[in-house]
Amino acid sequence: MFNIVRKEIEWAGRKLILETGKVARQADGSVMVTYGETMVLCTVVTQKTPDAHKNFFPLTVHYKEMFFAAGKIPGGFFKREGRPSEKEVLTSRLIDRPIRPLFPANFFNEIQIICTVMSYDGDNDPDIAALVGASAALAISGAPFAGPIAASRVGMIDGEFVLNPSVKEYSTMSLDLVVAGTKSSVLMVESEASELPEDKMLEAVVFGHEAMQPVINIITELAKDVGKPQMALVQHKDGEDLLKEISKLFEKDLRAVFDERVKQLRTEKIRSMQASLKEKYKEHGEHSEADVMRAFNSLQERIVRGNIIDKNLRIDGRDPVTVRPIVSEVEFLARTHGSALFTRGETQALVVTTLGSAQDEQLIDALNGDSKLSFMLHYNFPPYSVGEHSPVRSPGRREIGHGKLAWRAIHPVLPSKEQFPYTIRCVSEITESNGSSSMATVCGASLALMDAGVPIKSPVAGIAMGLVKEGNKFVVLSDIMGDEDYLGDMDFKVAGTENGVTALQMDIKIDGITTEIMHLALKQAQEGRMHILSRMKDSLSVARESISKNAPTITSFVIPKDKIREVIGSGGKVIREICEVSGAKVDIDDNGTISVSAVNSEASEKAIQMIQGIVAEAEVGKVYDGKVVKLLEFGAFVNFLGSKDGLLHISEIQSDRVQDVNDVLKEGDAVKVKVIGLDKGKVRLSMKVVNQKTGEDLDPNFTPSEPKPSSSKPKYSGSNGRSGDKPANKKKFF
Repeated sequence: MFNIVRKEIEWAGRKLILETGKVARQADGSVMVTYGETMVLCTVVTQKTPDAHKNFFPLTVHYKEMFFAAGKIPGGFFKREGRPSEKEVLTSRLIDRPIRPLFPANFFNEIQIICTVMSYDGDNDPDIAALVGASAALAISGAPFAGPIAASRVGMIDGEFVLNPSVKEYSTMSLDLVVAGTKSSVLMVESEASELPEDKMLEAVVFGHEAMQPVINIITELAKDVGKPQMALVQHKDGEDLLKEISKLFEKDLRAVFDERVKQLRTEKIRSMQASLKEKYKEHGEHSEADVMRAFNSLQERIVRGNIIDKNLRIDGRDPVTVRPIVSEVEFLARTHGSALFTRGETQALVVTTLGSAQDEQLIDALNGDSKLSFMLHYNFPPYSVGEHSPVRSPGRREIGHGKLAWRAIHPVLPSKEQFPYTIRCVSEITESNGSSSMATVCGASLALMDAGVPIKSPVAGIAMGLVKEGNKFVVLSDIMGDEDYLGDMDFKVAGTENGVTALQMDIKIDGITTEIMHLALKQAQEGRMHILSRMKDSLSVARESISKNAPTITSFVIPKDKIREVIGSGGKVIREICEVSGAKVDIDDNGTISVSAVNSEASEKAIQMIQGIVAEAEVGKVYDGKVVKLLEFGAFVNFLGSKDGLLHISEIQSDRVQDVNDVLKEGDAVKVKVIGLDKGKVRLSMKVVNQKTGEDLDPNFTPSEPKPSSSKPKYSGSNGRSGDKPANKKKFF
């Protein structure tokens, strides 16, 4: 019934298995990838005829994580997988980017790739398996795919490269890099690094490319065994003739258009030319609109690329290495916690930082368990940023991808949660765009964080590099514009500090990128990054010494673990009461760390005092302010430490004999008492050994018969002369 073909190798200490012929047999290509005990089903279906109206390659990639793969039921009301998570969107893009350039320029058939995680072992990230499986499914599907490709993850642990580290090792890595490519070339790189030198990053790319070669070999073997014949391409015989015809009519005017340095004017003139071109060929009906637009785009490409290769002249008149003019400004918005307006040429990002408490952390429900995210960076790209009007929708794949790239660039320089116990959210509004808006987001986020008082290790800047390659000639471009990205051969984004690289993303549109080109691009990017950092320092060079006056203050301290239950109370009753009465937010970790956040010091101090009243222990020999709460025949109960009461015996009220407690005390009286004994949690107090006016201890040489509390317990010292009001190890961030 099944014609199963299976290929297997040992890869990075685990078995990698590619199997086809058993599952999803009606798809054009179907491969089940097993790596360890992680299994991903990858399928490919290709439309058999092209869409004559399309002027682009309609490839769609969907990566889906099924919760049953990890033995979990999804959270939420519906209890089923819903809209793609951020991880699913990013992995879909990761698969798409190295595959897309390997299809012919004249191929416009729709292709859909679906990668579904069926089993997850908690050790092997499914993203690499999904990319390998997508390549294998394409290789056997009959689509005109110039692969196969493969991918590998390179980690760095203790200064050594590790191939495909386990998920549990991610937290110990100073580098997380994914590289994809063919047998001869690198096509895609995605990485986060802890300020690593450029040479080390390039070494990691080469290491990962060499490590994936055995995988490419078994995909090639699989395609030889079961691959379908490649489908025939639709030949556009008149393509060159149409290009020559359009060139005669429009090349001179189009060259003049590309001498225009202002993007809006240039765009307006090009749109006008396109409209007249469509109208002209519509009358004759000899060519489809898609064919005409493809020829016109080819003419643009020839002009722009020719100027760069032959004259080192770019669209805006720059040479290859010059960075566009930069203006940066902080404190741009009055009431936010931190803000920055970063402008580079015709690209502008308005970035805002907001600080919150632990209750503002993002909860993530994923295959590898629930987790919390205390740093978020969101990127928005409204249509007005490019002078267009279009429907405003929720963030798409591009917005999520650009935001994550900026997140990776900033994340390595953030302080630890212990150093800075805030939840941080950065939002980048792209208000103008002409290329490299994700790198403008990195620069703006760095400034906005410092403006908010977040003590980042070093400022971070980013720059996008491009490439134009014709034969053996090539030019690497610094700080590319939108047209240079669209018409060029490479989009190479590098972000980092003065000390090294924190994020690197590379997409190659041609097969033939060399180590020499990558080395030159990294060197040129480093020079550009240093220039950008120097300009950023004109507005703000280090984080402000204190957080914004508009941000909440957070006070953190530690209580004994055995007191956590008392602070929380039954069903959270006590902690809710503390928050309601004080107006502050209170968060408690399992280790006893308490964080109190509030917009004013009064609310914060009120909450702290209430918590201290619950956890503080009375100290024998210490004098406290108290209040009489109940009178008895043999004495009185006095509240003296938070909610704690102690017994004031009638004999300890005053030196003279007291016949009736009511003659001396009344409920509500403020008194000064000294702790003279502890008996199984019960506290004995004395008034007569304390001066009721000054609080002076009249018996300083008092030696209690009971032992004092153990010195191993936390000691608290107050700022107002009274012990027990504030923890000694309390930290304030304001």
